[in-house]
Amino acid sequence: MSIYDFKVNNIDGKEIELSQYKGKVLIVVNTATKCGFAPQLEDLQKLYIKYKDKGLEILGFPSNQFENQEPGSNDDIKNVCSINYGVTFNMFEKSEVRGKETSPLFKYLTSEKPFRGFNLNDPEQKFFNAFLEEKYPHYLLDDSIKWNFTKFLIDRDGKIIGRFESPVDPLSMESYIEALL
Repeated sequence: MSIYDFKVNNIDGKEIELSQYKGKVLIVVNTATKCGFAPQLEDLQKLYIKYKDKGLEILGFPSNQFENQEPGSNDDIKNVCSINYGVTFNMFEKSEVRGKETSPLFKYLTSEKPFRGFNLNDPEQKFFNAFLEEKYPHYLLDDSIKWNFTKFLIDRDGKIIGRFESPVDPLSMESYIEALL
């Protein structure tokens, strides 16, 4: 099994085979426009603009599973991403990214790159870990997505190279992206 075996619907409802991204470097990310991490959409867009001509694609999957931070329709999400954050990278339909109804794609991603904990030497990650320990301690007990903006970096051959948790700024992934391009 590889990421190229999956089919997903884009934000307009059209079925997309991920095999069309063979040979590209991918960032797959779950998003939410009302999340405190939503400004990462701007940084993801910066990376997309800078590297799309070299083979980077970003695939955004909205999810409303964390404190109702993505309640709108796919059309609402598309408009907010475009107008408020300038997003031109590929967005897909709302997805379940944890729990019983987790989409097959996110089951695959989290099984291939399980949660390895937060870097507690990083103040933002330490703070976020404490937030989860207090409010959602059960989230820390498995390998699933912990919150919005978990980012998976995938090489040109479809191998998942890294998992970057929610507090990690996408721009800090730039050296990893450049190495893969």
